[in-house]
Formats: sequence, structure tokens, C-alpha cells
Amino acid sequence: HVIAGDSIRSGQGEKQATGISILSLVLGAAALAAGAGDAAMGIMMAGQRAALGDILAFTRVQESTADATGARLLSQSGISGKGLLQFFNKLQNEEYRLAVYDKDSFDRDHPLNSERIEALHQKLSSDPAWNKPVDPQLEARFERVKAKLLGFVDPKQAVLKYPESNQSIPAHYARAYAYHLGAYPDKAEAEADALLTIDPHDPFFLELKGQLLLEDGKPKDAVAPLREATKRSGDAPLIAAMLGHALVETNDPKNFQEAKQILKVAVNRDNEDPFAWYELGIIYDREGDQPRASLATAERSNLQDDPKMALASAQMAMKGIPPGTPDYLRAQDIAMVSRAELAKKDKKYRKDGNE
Repeated sequence: HVIAGDSIRSGQGEKQATGISILSLVLGAAALAAGAGDAAMGIMMAGQRAALGDILAFTRVQESTADATGARLLSQSGISGKGLLQFFNKLQNEEYRLAVYDKDSFDRDHPLNSERIEALHQKLSSDPAWNKPVDPQLEARFERVKAKLLGFVDPKQAVLKYPESNQSIPAHYARAYAYHLGAYPDKAEAEADALLTIDPHDPFFLELKGQLLLEDGKPKDAVAPLREATKRSGDAPLIAAMLGHALVETNDPKNFQEAKQILKVAVNRDNEDPFAWYELGIIYDREGDQPRASLATAERSNLQDDPKMALASAQMAMKGIPPGTPDYLRAQDIAMVSRAELAKKDKKYRKDGNE
């Protein structure tokens, strides 16, 4: 969808459908003026249906194009498309489970899963990479991700799927988070330590250890593993933000300068993390730099869809930040966007109130 620019081109489909809808209304009004009330109603209803069908057809083409692009990218990357087909088969099975059966695709904004599977199978099964085994390193990372998610989302199921007899890396990962969420801190830390025994320099094992300690109320103990994790991950923004949080939570003023530098780097690399902005705002506040604390709050509120708070904070920031500086211009941008968003919401509220 990104490569095809679908989010930009979606307006084309809407414009064409709107044209059909308006034309049907004009013709219906003409029929009504001529005294043909039933014909007018039929024309308008048919026009609305035609407009809906037109935009649904437009989105189906976009989805089919996206499928073909995905298949092409897999081929260019030398990756088998079997996983993509398995995913669509899962979607189809879910539809069967919910008694959503294939009829025709004319009243849907996506092609039928059966149609998508057939089209993709024709493309992918003839590709040289079709029977190519998955990269073992990629598969190992994916198994970690699945285990981590299961430990977070369903701790009980994680413990059942990964019993303690299973000493694999994904099993340690899953049990660590499951025990952590189940309030068994000693068991959770033991699983993290087992991972660090396997590879003491893995940044994600270090991150896990630091996260467990931090969330168990031991921020001082969490700093060392999180600092090492940040270093070995190349200053990954999410890990760096957690390190900044740990440094702030120590309540030691000696750590605040390091926390500020780390968090500034984190938001420069990923400025869409509200938590990092929140922590950076705390640092500025404790330093007595209220204008930049307000700017951090404006950034966070802007990300959290709170234009009222974003506008108030941006205005407060501009009162104390020298005009023309990057921070001042950023506060000005947030204020402008927030005003527009508030005006948009107010207009919608008034419109809904008059209907």
C-alpha cells in the first residue's frame, strides 16, 4: 500500500463515487420536479448503490495490487511466499468459523480470500524461492517475538506451551514475561539470567533483565543492564527511553543529566514515543526549565490526540523560549496544528448538534 501510494490515491475513488452520487441526486430532483416521484426515488437509490459499488471496486483493485506487490517484494528478496499464503488461509478459516462465506466480491471492499489465495498461489508457486527454506536467523528472531507476545498477552497459556522442561531461548523469554505478570519476580529474573548465561551481550536479553528489575521497583539495579542494552543496540530508541526512565526513577540528581541526554537522543530518533517525551518533561521540570517541560508536554499531548492540552502547553512554551529557535518553531507548529484540530472538532460537534 505504501509503495503504491494508496493512502494518497484513495481520494480518486472517493471523488469519482461522489460524482456519481451527485449526478443521481440531480437526475432524481429533475424527475421529482416532473411529477415522477417513484422514478425519482428509484434514480436516487440506484445512484447511491452505483456510487458505493464504484468505491468498493476501487478499493478491491488497491488490495489486489498490494497483494501482487507483496508477492513481487518477496520474490526480489528471495523469500518463499508460503508464509503469505498461510496467512490468507488463516483469514479464510476465520471467516468459515464466523460463518462468513464466499459469495461474490461486489459488495466487499476487499477481494474474496479464495480469490486472493488463488491469485497469489499462481504467482508465488512458480517463483524460484518457493521451496527455499526460511533463513534460520530470521526464524529464530521471529520465534522470540512470538514467545514474548504470548508471555505478555496470555501468561497462563505461555507457561503451558513452554514448560520448564523446555530450555530454548523462546521458552525462557515467554516464561520470563509470564512469571513477571504473574507476580513471581524471582522466577522471572531466573529466566532472564538463564538467557544472559546463553549470551551475556545480547541487547534484548539485557533489556529484559533491566525491565524486570525496573518494574519490580529496583530502578538502581536496572540502570546497569539497561545502559549496556542501549549501548549494544546502537541506542535503540525504545530501550534508551526505558534507560532514561530508570535513571529518573532513581531520584538521584546525579543521574538526571545522563537521563536528559539519553532521552533527547531517543526522541530525535523516534519522536513519536509519548513515554519518552513524558520522561524528558520530568527532567526539564526538575531542572526548573518550565518552557521546555511545557514543550515536552505539548509533544506528548499532540501524539495522544489531546489538542487542547497540546495547544495550552505549546503556548506556555513559546512564552519562555527565544523566538526563532528550533524549539520555538516546533512549539509554534504544534500550536498551529492543535488549533486546526480543535476547530475541526468544534465544527463536527456543531454539525452533529444541528442534525
